[in-house]
Amino acid sequence: MEKMKVAMYYTNNDVRIEEQPIPEISDDELLVKVIASGICGSDVMEWYRVKKAPLVLGHEISGIVEKVGKNVKKFKKGDRVFVTHHVPCNKCSFCKNDQQTLCHTLHNTKFYPGGFAQYLRVPEINISYGTFILPDNVSFDEGTFIEPLACVVRGFKVAKYKKGQTVLVLGSGMAGLLNIKLAKTYGAKKIFATDIDSYRLKLAKKMGADIVINAKENISEQVKKNNNGCLADFVILCAGVSSAVRQAIECVEFGGTILWFAMTPPGVEVSIPFFDLWNKQVKTYSTYAGAGEDIVEAIDLLKKKKIDVNDMITHKLPLKDTGKGFKLVAEAKDSMKVIIEPQK
Repeated sequence: MEKMKVAMYYTNNDVRIEEQPIPEISDDELLVKVIASGICGSDVMEWYRVKKAPLVLGHEISGIVEKVGKNVKKFKKGDRVFVTHHVPCNKCSFCKNDQQTLCHTLHNTKFYPGGFAQYLRVPEINISYGTFILPDNVSFDEGTFIEPLACVVRGFKVAKYKKGQTVLVLGSGMAGLLNIKLAKTYGAKKIFATDIDSYRLKLAKKMGADIVINAKENISEQVKKNNNGCLADFVILCAGVSSAVRQAIECVEFGGTILWFAMTPPGVEVSIPFFDLWNKQVKTYSTYAGAGEDIVEAIDLLKKKKIDVNDMITHKLPLKDTGKGFKLVAEAKDSMKVIIEPQK
């Protein structure tokens, strides 16, 4: 039986290169050769990942179809593809109500073993609802942004974003920067961004934020100072810390919208000024993941070059250096998008 290499996750500081058999596929499945796989911020959430370890992580992938089950008609060997790990059933009440990311199937589907491996087995349901041809002008590296960009697209849709609003992004990590880029593409009037790290603030400015603010400052005053005395119409929480939750409420304009994009770890309780939330008649929305039409929109944005993501890539590493990549993302210092290349 042919073997492949995988990066097996134990902790953020313990990622080991191991061997596994190349997955066998059924007549209804695909085998995909992984060319590029991004390390997501959620991959380094130890409170979430360690309890399931050891496992092969990685869900931001692009690759080439290596083998095709005889019943699969949509794809052929050699196709360049993006594959998403979580897919909805498109049959339940949530799916029928355009709430696919609440679908129980979506939360229980995945490909095998994970993106930090040289090959993936793609189940039938993932082929039907989660495998897409990568356009010729979208690189494998760009393909690793499809999943996170789809999450951002869905957030804007769920929260009913309107062109011309003033946007405040709290937290300028990967998700924050993609939210900045999409806000700019969708015609935001002015974009504010925060972080406590100067490197990330510089990136936020480079990615399209008009004003960047150190999160330790009085953010609401800085927004009003640079926005004709008004707060932000549309606030996006991209930092899962209690202080940022409170800042979101402080910084949103009367009648404005807060999008809870990031979350605190489970069990963390946040004290909020509920009267202010009520009195300002603030609309709040939470969002998770992306589904079919969000993925299609993300691919289209990349294909039409409405969003450029190449300037977010700071590191490309061979599979043997996956552990280094995890440390870079976990430390969140002088790195942003870290891509693993399993074939190198």
